[in-house]
Amino acid sequence: MKIRRSLKALKDRPGSAVVRRHGKVLVINKQNPRWKARQA
Repeated sequence: MKIRRSLKALKDRPGSAVVRRHGKVLVINKQNPRWKARQA
């Protein structure tokens, strides 16, 4: 699956991680939860 540019931009924020759950690609960030994103 291709990763969207918007998710790649969020991946570079401090404290964020790219995770695959249930076939979806998520960007989670524990330091700043405002930077969450999902690609279905």
